[in-house]
Amino acid sequence: MTKERLFSLTAKDFRVDTFRAGGPGGQNQNKRDTGVRIIHLASGAIGEARDHRSQVQNRRAAFGRLAESEKFRAWLKIEAARAMLSQEEKRAIEEKVERWMSPENLLVEFFTP
Repeated sequence: MTKERLFSLTAKDFRVDTFRAGGPGGQNQNKRDTGVRIIHLASGAIGEARDHRSQVQNRRAAFGRLAESEKFRAWLKIEAARAMLSQEEKRAIEEKVERWMSPENLLVEFFTP
């Protein structure tokens, strides 16, 4: 059985921030930007690592934590399901959502303090 790629992620899908990790670890922690925070822009999932002395190791750990996060896994399931839908199914779902979002189906309430 061959695997089929449903979609792919690139570096443009993530924001990578580096920072001084601080805490115990001596001068290397306090002088170099070894801490890494990676944010997946579409899902808002965050992976952060400051455990290691090297930025490369922290980057690898941060990606692992991001991939294991609940937010990213939920986004992944939705995207995989979306990729497997046919064009007709997508159109039918969009039509249902448009119908549900019509003004006669929405209730808007305003509260004053």
